[in-house]
Amino acid sequence: MARRVHIVGGGLAGLSAAVEIAGSGQHVIVHEAGPACGGRARSYEDRKLGRRIDNGNHLLLTANEAVFRYLGLVGAHDTLTGPDRPIFPFVDLAETGRWTLDLSMGRIPWWTLSPERRVPGMRLSELASLNRLMKAGREQTVAECLSHGAFSRRLLEPFSIAALNTMSDEASAALLGYVVRESLAKGGRACLPRFPKIGLSESLVDPALAHLDVLKAEVRTGNRVTAIDVADGRVTALRFPDDVIDVGDDDAVILAVPAQVASSLLRDVVPDFDAPDRFESILNAHFRLDRSPVALGSLGEAGFIGVIGAVTEWVFLKNDIVSVTVSAANRYADRDPEELTAVIWNEVRRALDAMLEMPLPLQPAGTRLVWEKRATFAATPDQLRRRPEARTSLANLALAGDWTATQLPATIDGAIRSGVAAVKALGLRGPYSESSARR
Repeated sequence: MARRVHIVGGGLAGLSAAVEIAGSGQHVIVHEAGPACGGRARSYEDRKLGRRIDNGNHLLLTANEAVFRYLGLVGAHDTLTGPDRPIFPFVDLAETGRWTLDLSMGRIPWWTLSPERRVPGMRLSELASLNRLMKAGREQTVAECLSHGAFSRRLLEPFSIAALNTMSDEASAALLGYVVRESLAKGGRACLPRFPKIGLSESLVDPALAHLDVLKAEVRTGNRVTAIDVADGRVTALRFPDDVIDVGDDDAVILAVPAQVASSLLRDVVPDFDAPDRFESILNAHFRLDRSPVALGSLGEAGFIGVIGAVTEWVFLKNDIVSVTVSAANRYADRDPEELTAVIWNEVRRALDAMLEMPLPLQPAGTRLVWEKRATFAATPDQLRRRPEARTSLANLALAGDWTATQLPATIDGAIRSGVAAVKALGLRGPYSESSARR
């Protein structure tokens, strides 16, 4: 058993690893470079809006087993909310149409036979796209597997962009096929939408930190690792701007940092180290209103809506904040931010007004554009080949992060899964492992 476990990075991958082993008799230390943990899934006080907001929107599904296991371990299951049915409201601003995708609870897709529950204009023959995705080869793109028609344009392409954060003409069909097998193919019970009642930190970060505190794990923020010393096939020290921590023979290290940071730390000490090096951005636009809008119908039930034929892709209602997510946002990098914000707000009004008790104002009370430039790796076949396994050539070092070989895209579920994989790769035993449970 390791005497100390150093976890470098306090995002969800690092927190997942820490939660997995805290309380097992090992001294767990989380080193987070920033002032707060959570990485790309956290909440913060925004001075411009005068509100606490999430730095991004994340829609979870009940298929995300790693997330719900993690929430169970830290006692945060009840911090999520969502509709009791697998429903997804949509509006098409290009072709003017509204509908609610209403999936069947079981595996048999009865919803495809009901015009009121399926994508308007879809042909049943288009369902073959799902089969092609699930059987796709490693080099195929999503676009190569999709049939032309409403089902692809109004569901599969938006689903692909949201899940992979990469445009379908470049995105890996095999990766999306795995997501389909784990969600749509399992039926509506695996596709119930879930999101935080309050915020990402209140659901995913704060409960984990409280859990780690009770179990005497250390979390050190503002603690950036600048270099890693290696000798005889092991990590021997972690270097910080003003300190050096020796890593003993019985110690272990989990590197849970972004791909580009891992590359800078390991390229000179791990032979042939490889990691994704192309990235896609995500744009989030937050609009504050003078009063909370009252949503009607399926929008009121779900709390969000998907938007087709626009810059805007997903709109979430969070009390008096209307929050918009745009994935694969590199394509908008040259747009003027003020012009882009105005376009998005106009689209939001067109998308929501018919589903609100009162129309939205011509101008919001406040706006904030948050552009995550390197939100995820580009989910292309080439970049997938660069994803490393958790185990490394160094005996006491493992990798964690949504960019590692989790089989999933760069998602919350993938990040949490990677933390567990890193613990297993080092042969560490946590209090929740099967071997620990049998003792």
